[in-house]
Amino acid sequence: MTHGVDRRPSDPDETSVANRGWWDAEALDYYLEHGAFLGDRDLVWGPEGWHEHELGCIERDLDGLDVLEFGCGGAQGGRWAADQGARVVSTDLSMGMLRTAALIDAASPERPRPLLVQCPAERLPFADDSFDVVLSAYGATPFVADSQALVDELARVLRPGGRLAFSTSHPVRWAFPDVPGPEGLVAHGSYFDRTPYVESDDLGEVSYVEHHRTVGDRVREVISAGLTLVDLVEPEWPARNTQTWGGWSPLRGEHLPGTLVVVADKPL
Repeated sequence: MTHGVDRRPSDPDETSVANRGWWDAEALDYYLEHGAFLGDRDLVWGPEGWHEHELGCIERDLDGLDVLEFGCGGAQGGRWAADQGARVVSTDLSMGMLRTAALIDAASPERPRPLLVQCPAERLPFADDSFDVVLSAYGATPFVADSQALVDELARVLRPGGRLAFSTSHPVRWAFPDVPGPEGLVAHGSYFDRTPYVESDDLGEVSYVEHHRTVGDRVREVISAGLTLVDLVEPEWPARNTQTWGGWSPLRGEHLPGTLVVVADKPL
């Protein structure tokens, strides 16, 4: 239960503890609410509903490749990659999310599945140059305090010639109220204000933290990590999607980008 909302600094430890607890508590309800939309074995890049086979961000034949899905949630993207013949590891900070992923796996025991590992995305327990593809659909990126450390870590485990592709809330949304109606079309904050958004429970304990970076910040993080930026995808809201998902809606999607997909390669 949210007791208070604040805008103030939040260090990596506080952020990690709060968000791990939040997603542990929300994991099953999140799947019950959004599972039908996401599917169990698909890579859906965001609330707009665009699938990887439509956007083509990965651009790889995954058969025989090593794939890392970070911030995996229910590991839908990991199963999508496993179905194509990849060897997949799906990681998440939240054990609740991984338990949900295991329940999904148990429902189809005959199908390929990823190896599930609990760890922070910015401190991965893997050797350098371990994966050919690193991906995430809305996982981890806004929920870590040091996003440069996150991208550096993803670059570290990516093999030369490999691809990184991840989606996150589009940074422009930070300036607008997170509501689906007309009031969500009027900016009340500064796009350039990077002060974290912090929620506290009724005991005053921090229960959720989200961090903001601008589009320019995201680009600089990729370049600083030694990666080559390939694309920045801002998917438009498709006419086929009539659903509202939190602050995402057809109305807002008609006027504002809701998702940013960052695509980068590690040079040979």
